[in-house]
Amino acid sequence: MLKPTYIFSIVCFFCVHLAVAQEDELIISESIQVVDEESIDPLAPSRAAFYSTILPGLGQVYNKKYWKVPIVYAALGTSIYFYIENNNQYNRYRDAFKLGENGKPHEFDGENGNSFLSRDALMRAQTQFKESRDLSLLITIGIYGLQIVEASVNAHLMQMNTIDDISFNPNITIDPITNKLIGGIALSYNF
Repeated sequence: MLKPTYIFSIVCFFCVHLAVAQEDELIISESIQVVDEESIDPLAPSRAAFYSTILPGLGQVYNKKYWKVPIVYAALGTSIYFYIENNNQYNRYRDAFKLGENGKPHEFDGENGNSFLSRDALMRAQTQFKESRDLSLLITIGIYGLQIVEASVNAHLMQMNTIDDISFNPNITIDPITNKLIGGIALSYNF
């Protein structure tokens, strides 16, 4: 097994070689593309976040990213399903525990009053399902907040000036003189 110092040395070696192997292939164009100020809506990110807060997925619709709406609802629906299921199981074991404490029969009783589950097992089941229910609630809140943040960030990034003429290509070549591998990064700008 490789020690962390060896791994660190290997990573540093490749980083140094990448830095040394780069050549001045980057040509910067003198023409600067001006962003149309009318196309920028400074309130778009906050509007998208507001819409997502009111109704999950509405901010994604506002951003015209319709394909994200089923993902939002699938994530929220799954976490809500697990919350409801864990809550029902918690209530089921809690009711059985309360009935058992009062000496009344419950659904986990066996024949002749012999319990399938002991008092401790019922308590452990309640604790487990309560923790799972609470975790499901936290996950649901997290997904809800995440879809709000995603809508806002997406609306903000849609206003960025991006062009398709830029490409980034990492490559590894063999140096013909030393016969060693050389890593490099090529950044191309087509106009």
